[in-house]
Amino acid sequence: MTIRVYYEDTDVGGVVYYANYLKFCERARSELFFSKGESPLFEGGHFVVRHIEADYLGSAVLGDLLEVSAEVVSIRGTGLQMHQTVRRGNEVLFTLDVRLVYLMTDGRVGRLDAAKREKLKTLLEE
Repeated sequence: MTIRVYYEDTDVGGVVYYANYLKFCERARSELFFSKGESPLFEGGHFVVRHIEADYLGSAVLGDLLEVSAEVVSIRGTGLQMHQTVRRGNEVLFTLDVRLVYLMTDGRVGRLDAAKREKLKTLLEE
């Protein structure tokens, strides 16, 4: 997905504030669902971040057009793992490896049975 950097995304020097890369990645994960006519509120639950590893490699600035990708690495019994990249043109500015856990509406960890895993594969893998 393409994101333009607006003034609200930057610090006083016009450089994207570090936490906003996490927001950009969250939007891209949600867009995987929205782009297929679905909601991230999935089959009676939703996904929450359990663990991240982030690497800041460069800085985006006011006005930049960024491409934010989200790839499914694996789908497991209680969640999924994804790799995300933020690029400006061919330059990689940020990478994120994220582990998501599936929570039911009552807050308990839910299982992704075979039917849910298959639907996720259809929705999230291109």
